[in-house]
Amino acid sequence: MIRILNFVCFAAAALCCLALYHVSEQTRVSRIHLLQLERQIADEHGTMKVLQADWERVSEPSHIQMLAQTKLGLSDVPAVALASLELLPRRGETPTAGSPVQTASITIAPISADPHLRLAAAHAGN
Repeated sequence: MIRILNFVCFAAAALCCLALYHVSEQTRVSRIHLLQLERQIADEHGTMKVLQADWERVSEPSHIQMLAQTKLGLSDVPAVALASLELLPRRGETPTAGSPVQTASITIAPISADPHLRLAAAHAGN
């Protein structure tokens, strides 16, 4: 009986050692995987910083203005050149049919009571 009890205790101890080895091996593999993920996260943070700096450089107003002038042919025209007080009709006069004021005028539709319809009319250009 003592031999059977000794054998059972030895087998239980051996199984405990194998289980402990298996858990320690899983821990080692998980630690390596965690270090790889942390390294990948650090690399992604560095990439994000580079992209953020690049975005700040590209989205500068002076850079956008330079691109608009070179690629699109747009120029920086002051607002005074776009509209002047001489273009406005005098009090009591109606603008002529081909004048810039007449062509720039819009007709406003009557405002409805429903605010959703009002927003839809505003987006449709009415």
